[in-house]
Amino acid sequence: MTAKRKIFVVDTNVLIHDPSSILRFQEHDVVIPIVVLEELDSIKVGMSEVARNVRQVSRLLDELVEKANGDISHGIKLPSVTKDIETGHLYFHMEEARSPLPFGLSGRSSDNALLGITLDLSKSHPDRQTILVTKDINLRLKARALGILAEDYTNDQVLDDANLLYTGAEKLDADFWETHSKNMESWKEEGRTFYRLRGPKARAWLPNLFLYSNEQRPFEAVVRRMENDSAIIEVVKDYASERNKVWGIHARNREQNFALNLLMDPEVDFVSLLGQAGTGKTLLTLAAALMQTLETKRYMEIIMTRMTVPVGEDIGFLPGTEEEKMGPWMGALEDNLDVLQETATHEHGAWGRAATHDLLRSRIRIKSLNFMRGRTFLKKFLIIDEAQNLSPHQVKTLVTRAGPGSKIVCLGNIAQIDTPYLTETTSGLTYVVDRFKQWEHSGHITLQRGERSRLADYASEIL
Repeated sequence: MTAKRKIFVVDTNVLIHDPSSILRFQEHDVVIPIVVLEELDSIKVGMSEVARNVRQVSRLLDELVEKANGDISHGIKLPSVTKDIETGHLYFHMEEARSPLPFGLSGRSSDNALLGITLDLSKSHPDRQTILVTKDINLRLKARALGILAEDYTNDQVLDDANLLYTGAEKLDADFWETHSKNMESWKEEGRTFYRLRGPKARAWLPNLFLYSNEQRPFEAVVRRMENDSAIIEVVKDYASERNKVWGIHARNREQNFALNLLMDPEVDFVSLLGQAGTGKTLLTLAAALMQTLETKRYMEIIMTRMTVPVGEDIGFLPGTEEEKMGPWMGALEDNLDVLQETATHEHGAWGRAATHDLLRSRIRIKSLNFMRGRTFLKKFLIIDEAQNLSPHQVKTLVTRAGPGSKIVCLGNIAQIDTPYLTETTSGLTYVVDRFKQWEHSGHITLQRGERSRLADYASEIL
């Protein structure tokens, strides 16, 4: 092993989390102990996402060994994922750990084996840093208690800080119009008001970014497109007005109005909505989906899916059909359908309520993530709920299912992640918000205010 390069001992959970992780360590050397290969072998069978990732890791390792013509005693040169980037070598550590561990860690667990192997390598290569890379927080704590360098795998981090995540809206400065009104153009098309603006701020805007000001006459607009050094913006439709209700729902605050503008826009194919519980993500999305499916006939069907984290990986533990198995995880759908069918209850009584409920449910399909591979959705309105619990790879699998005429909406709250090894900066929801922000057919908005009840608002403040 070449001097000065670091040695990274990779845990099993890192390989499962990112099957191509061994290619992400630049010029440094990567060590995979035999205990990791044993763990991979024990979980390679099945149809779960974990098993698929393990098989992908195995195929990658097999390709690397094949290219080395079987001679792996001196390490395998890792391929470069980017041109002009130097790479290190991959080593398989086949020896048993020799370094003694404290009495409390004397068991023959794979974690303890990794600690012992990392200690062995640090002693045999004192001139180099040897670092254990694992997604397991407790293993990192044990390593540091033993004086072993340990790190989380952060190569898949979208951002350094979740607070830097794109919000989808920007407040205009008090002097904005003074500095940007020179050579401003305005016109109307089919009742819609447009402006062409030039200036330093305008050049930095992104497509479908919402702009607003808090003056006596509030101004709300959306960036439609960028042309050379100018930006064309459009005054947004006011969905807070009674005459612009969407399936009986109107916006209760600025961000909800922005969200409905995205959800109802036929030119926007991908929408992401972030916000804590009670901000109206699901209600607004369902209202827009029903309006465009049952009234304007833009979409043929609504498909709703979400991650079933508490059940484990197999919805087969629950009885019934696919939709019946997903039922316990779709409480939010039922709650919001009750709100959306209130009009029928008041006007037509119990019979009207039952008929409306049956009509709404007939156009909504509940699907499991397990059966999304290989499908293509044509003219469908796809809602991905609790998207913060999906990995970037899983989100990619879902979003790439979209066929012609389909719209995909991702909903979630990155402050409530239940999936192991995912964080606010590595969540699939964070990933798509950041990657789609420059595309003219996508839009994002972060909902700020809860609109459930005064009790819920007060509880969120004091509890």
